Amino acid sequence: MIINGRVMRKVLVVLVVGLGWLSAAPTYASDLRQQVDTYRAAHEADIVGQLDALTRLPSVAARPQALVIAASWLEHQLRLRGFETTQFTAKGGSPPVVFGLYNVRGAKQTVVFYAHYDGQPVTPSQWASDPFVPVMRDGPLSPTVRLVDWRHARSPFDPEWRLFGRAAADDKASIIAFLTAFDALRAMHRTPSVNLKVLWEGEEEAGSPHLAAILNDHAARLRSDLLLIGDGPEYQSGAPTLYFGARGMIGLDLTIYGPLHPLHDGHYGNWAPNPAVMAAELIASMRDSSGRILIPGFYRDVQPLTDGERTAIARLPPVGIMLRRQFGIGRTESSQGLTTSIMQPALNIRGISSGAVGATAKNAIPTKASISIDFRLVPDQTPRTVRAEVERFLTDKGWTLVSTTPDLETRLTHPRVIKIAWSSGYPGYRTDLDTPASRAVIAAAQGASGGRVALLPMMGGSVPLYLFHQVLRVPVIILPIVNYDDSQHAPNENLCLKNLWDGIDTYAAEMGKLKW
Repeated sequence: MIINGRVMRKVLVVLVVGLGWLSAAPTYASDLRQQVDTYRAAHEADIVGQLDALTRLPSVAARPQALVIAASWLEHQLRLRGFETTQFTAKGGSPPVVFGLYNVRGAKQTVVFYAHYDGQPVTPSQWASDPFVPVMRDGPLSPTVRLVDWRHARSPFDPEWRLFGRAAADDKASIIAFLTAFDALRAMHRTPSVNLKVLWEGEEEAGSPHLAAILNDHAARLRSDLLLIGDGPEYQSGAPTLYFGARGMIGLDLTIYGPLHPLHDGHYGNWAPNPAVMAAELIASMRDSSGRILIPGFYRDVQPLTDGERTAIARLPPVGIMLRRQFGIGRTESSQGLTTSIMQPALNIRGISSGAVGATAKNAIPTKASISIDFRLVPDQTPRTVRAEVERFLTDKGWTLVSTTPDLETRLTHPRVIKIAWSSGYPGYRTDLDTPASRAVIAAAQGASGGRVALLPMMGGSVPLYLFHQVLRVPVIILPIVNYDDSQHAPNENLCLKNLWDGIDTYAAEMGKLKW
């Protein structure tokens, strides 16, 4: 049975309600939600127009001048709304970080709203349309999807329409949702309940190499009580979502060496060591088919989930059957369910390369094999301890570790030679769901959505949340608003309008009703 996105969304809502996981929406926020929705309905074309304009700015690392232009555009938007603004750059140069401040008389708390305005690199030939000329379609890409002339369409827009363009979802939608929510509050003559600080970064997709220095240099100006990050996709059920952490990560590339040149496998098979076979054996010794990591000590520092976190996970609607059908997979590695699975560390094989296959295959023993790995880390694991555990494991297995291509003497004197190259990496982070700030964020989000909020202790993907917490010493919570099937980091990235509309409600509540 094929179910389209619109029907699936309705099915999931019915499922969620039937499971009884919805809590009653705080009535104090319902009036705000209704007023924001009224404002949005009257300004849909203007809102989409702002996102269209921002998405047209090709703010990717390969175009540094476009990053400068995008930062100036964003700073101008904040100034139009009465924010004090400036741009932060690192010593020696970096894409600008846009900073904005809006003080509210009588407000006792200050909240920093973070997002990034840069996008992933693009290969235009892989896209159905120009990645920097946004296109509206009436649904996900399919043979029957149609283009929509939204500029001449009547409001209300179909909430299932999708705007396609690089960074439309990741993260420019969050920026436009913030600006629109502020506009809605101002139009209703409502004053924010907290002081607002904005931090919009321009090199997150390049690994944020200058963020630590910028945060340290401007820690006094960023002093606050909470940091909300507008990044990442919603939970796969389609419910509004809050993440209270994210896994860390560290990457590892391994190269295993065989003969100096390819050898005829008829003449030398079963005698000369085959690096492809060694690679397969090594991978099988590092993790099992259920995803369990077999490296001794790897789970030693894993912080257990709290009772509150386990309860939050148990209340989530199941999405496994839907995702298995959508992804075309006959089984899952773990039997614990998606969310519980991503609360654990992971060893992912990003790729394996050795020899050749198909029409280019040869009856030969290859000279080397390459393995690319990323480890997803959870609190309280650190890249340093993981690196030490992995290297100890390899050494105990009889491997000689080198950091450069081995010379002939090294190959002759050591039976198993492996070159290792680590990325820098960073640890995971989780905010307690039961702190006063967390409870206030949850209450505001529930009010914005009628109570339908998925609370996840940690996002499976990796974001350097620890860095914000380490420097600013405040709780960090992720406020994702985009559709989970947005093709983030891939060709044909897109944003579903319903997610943008819901995101505006959420941002308005977090600005206008947040208090603890």
